[in-house]
Amino acid sequence: MPVHDLELLLDVAGAAGDIALKYFKNDPETWEKDGDQGPVTVADMEVNAMLETRLKAARPDYGWLSEETDDDLARLDCDRVFILDPIDGTRSFIMGHENFAHSFAVAEKGVVTAAVVHLPAKKMTFAATRGGGATLNGEPIAPSNVDDLAKAEVLAAKPMLNAEHWAGGVPPVKRNFRSSLAYRLALIANGRFDAMLTFRPAWEWDVAAGDLICTEAGAAVFDAKGDVPVYNSTGAKIPGMIACAPALRAPFLKHLAV
Repeated sequence: MPVHDLELLLDVAGAAGDIALKYFKNDPETWEKDGDQGPVTVADMEVNAMLETRLKAARPDYGWLSEETDDDLARLDCDRVFILDPIDGTRSFIMGHENFAHSFAVAEKGVVTAAVVHLPAKKMTFAATRGGGATLNGEPIAPSNVDDLAKAEVLAAKPMLNAEHWAGGVPPVKRNFRSSLAYRLALIANGRFDAMLTFRPAWEWDVAAGDLICTEAGAAVFDAKGDVPVYNSTGAKIPGMIACAPALRAPFLKHLAV
């Protein structure tokens, strides 16, 4: 019997966590990527190499999109594609904070079908399959039932609440922050916070896994234009993202005036 994509992602997530923890708080070699794309460490690259070896052997017909691999647009011709961030929140990882995550997904014809967000330092593993619900460490999760933006706790960088983003007025939310986009999405899925938002174009590898985990948990997920995100695009970016408790979708869209 073939291994399901989720089982495969969970397997490599465990291996990725072992690699990351080997370097965590151990002064890993670090350098800056070209084009002001931020830092990368030897741990990112070792995880990526492991993923390439194991996932390409298991699914040779799947396309490949990883933050740490030069993009090959041949993926656009594949029905299914891996969308991977070896370590999301590399800055947190370098600083010795536990909020870094491994974000792994499979998308089929633009829709994410299997996803894992694994935080090895926190011993937290979020997972989902399309139509199969979402879990944290194997237990079902659900978003919050908050229905009033004035009572909502939102994960966002401070500039995301600038008036320029909100044609219908800045929503009266309480702002919090976590460095990893994948972790932010996971925290909406399990109801720890009520919404997350970013208006910066988001790399698909940062949000694909978290998108499915949120959606399967029952949260609402949409881009800054109010549309459902589509994956394995040419530019590999989503035009911003909001994930929220289901009852907050309409109030957010009203403030966005889209």
